[in-house]
Amino acid sequence: MLELQKKSHSSMITKITEKVVISKMDNGSIILTEDELAIEEPLEIKLYYSTANGQMQKNISVTMRTPGNDEELAAGFLFTEGIIKNEAEVLKINHVLSDSNSVLVNLVENVMPSLNNAERNFYTTSSCGICGKASIDAISVSAVYANTKDTILIPASLVYSLPELVKNEQKIFQNTGGIHASALFSLTGELQLVREDVGRHNALDKIIGNRFLNKELPLDYNILFLSGRTSFELVQKAFMAGIKIIVAVGAPSSLALDMAKECGITLIGFLRGEKFNIYTGAQRISL
Repeated sequence: MLELQKKSHSSMITKITEKVVISKMDNGSIILTEDELAIEEPLEIKLYYSTANGQMQKNISVTMRTPGNDEELAAGFLFTEGIIKNEAEVLKINHVLSDSNSVLVNLVENVMPSLNNAERNFYTTSSCGICGKASIDAISVSAVYANTKDTILIPASLVYSLPELVKNEQKIFQNTGGIHASALFSLTGELQLVREDVGRHNALDKIIGNRFLNKELPLDYNILFLSGRTSFELVQKAFMAGIKIIVAVGAPSSLALDMAKECGITLIGFLRGEKFNIYTGAQRISL
């Protein structure tokens, strides 16, 4: 059975924002006031697994993230990068001793991770999760839930309602204004899960990691909402989780569009009020 570390308030408190004193220009005058910022700290993801020569511990990634839901982030990252295939391969996930910025993922004995992608020794920044990856081929992974048929059809009016529902749950954004959100909806527009992070790819990994650890993949009958733009990596991660509809407030990149077309994903961008662009997969949206 999968074991997650339980944090006690006395041993490790997760701090996600901090208050700072700033100088604010207001009608030609400078005043000292207090501002609240989202915390950005590195998270090191380590993997402990079996080899032909015994047990091995390997540093897999360092990602700049907002602290919180680190176990979900680690699991989601390892799954969406194709390093692990399902929840049954994970024995336990815990922070390394008292280090709140290091997570160790222990795999079940004799489970061999797919480390072809990890040989690049990932380093991920909050601004660009794909930076440093050698090529598109290097991050092409075999999706577990590819090529599943569907008859999904949702009304445009449902899409219009998503931003406001997410906004009401963006607690860190309301306080700081400087953080990304990913959200999961049912096909009837019910908000199911929201995660926030300074890195848009981290917010999505936390969403997928949550469902991965709860044995609720694939997410083929869910809608993914993104608070910003859509990058290639976000589409790749969504594809790995079986997601068929992505709705974003911002624009997609050209590579994200190519990936969505290839994977049969409905990709929506520039959602503003009752306007949005459908870049691919328009057959799933009805008037």
